[in-house]
Amino acid sequence: MKFLNSEANLQELDELDVWLGSKENEQIFNHFVRTEYITALGMAEYDIEKAKQAIKRKLENRKRKKRITVYKRIAVAASISLLLGLGFLNFYKEDRPGEIPNMAPTVIKAGSNKAILTLDNGNQVALEKGKKYKAGKVKSNGEELVYDLAGDTYGSERAVKYNYLTIPKGGQFFVQLSDSTEVWLNSDSKLKYPVKFRKGKTRQVELVYGEAYFKVSPSTKHNGAEFHVLTKYQEVSVLGTEFNVKAYNGEDEVSTTLVEGKVKIQKGTISEFLRPNQQSKTSSTSDFIEIKEVDLSQVISWKQGLFAFNEESLGEIMTQLARWYDVNVFFKSEQQKKFVFTGIVERTESIDKILNLIEATSAGHIKFEIKGKTIIIK
Repeated sequence: MKFLNSEANLQELDELDVWLGSKENEQIFNHFVRTEYITALGMAEYDIEKAKQAIKRKLENRKRKKRITVYKRIAVAASISLLLGLGFLNFYKEDRPGEIPNMAPTVIKAGSNKAILTLDNGNQVALEKGKKYKAGKVKSNGEELVYDLAGDTYGSERAVKYNYLTIPKGGQFFVQLSDSTEVWLNSDSKLKYPVKFRKGKTRQVELVYGEAYFKVSPSTKHNGAEFHVLTKYQEVSVLGTEFNVKAYNGEDEVSTTLVEGKVKIQKGTISEFLRPNQQSKTSSTSDFIEIKEVDLSQVISWKQGLFAFNEESLGEIMTQLARWYDVNVFFKSEQQKKFVFTGIVERTESIDKILNLIEATSAGHIKFEIKGKTIIIK
């Protein structure tokens, strides 16, 4: 991995060249790079000679700047063990000359608390379990982010700074904003918000994409200042309430579901008010705001750590699973997407258990196959 990450020294490059003199070793190396490095980074190809030259230029620059790093001398065997791992090499001890071995099955893990915090200066901080972060009155224990600005909630007109909280696929996170508003963010989501709100002005945040549950600090605690949530196609005006907004990339509809309180949905010149248990839908193809009664327990089940499917299509179910377990999904037939399923499953369960449950209720019509991090429905 030192070579792939451009961290090797010249001696280690020479040792690697010697080891690659064997066609069998070259085959091992190329297979490893293709399956474990290129795919992971989404690269189209990997040019080993260009990589070597890049490392050499990097080392020469260090010499010119008199900042040469001292590396310990590493034997060839140790270098290769570090690169590939002893377990990978053991595959080649089988009596199958020239054959590429089957890789160990990829472990698909359930999502966890993790996020990327982007500061106003562009710096990024990885937030995840076991990593603490603190900068002034902003802190994280790795599972939540809190802007503890009691008595210092508001900034001046010219001092407004914005942060972004990005939740990757396979993640979720909680943030408490400076006005004590609480926000739960689902997988594959991004929220933009001010570090401090402007005094006397509307408290405004933007759900750039994804899904979020808001528990808004009442306007009575902030001199009557409303709380607004911007998304594509609409704006939600809040006085103090709890609601869920779903506005994923790749999905045309934006849905807003009210849990308690009162909100106004604005789309262009049209506006509608929601009552608890009601959900609005807006889209780019319509100027209207559709409103209907919904089952709250199903809509906000993700916040409670559950998947709750009620006669839901397999297409939509697999979209949710793909975000939470960070996997790719491939349907061999469009017809399979129409299969409906009802059930409640904890989000901490292995994806295998969920897929087995769906298979068992499909009367043999649905079969799943897992290859690496891709789920094939056939």
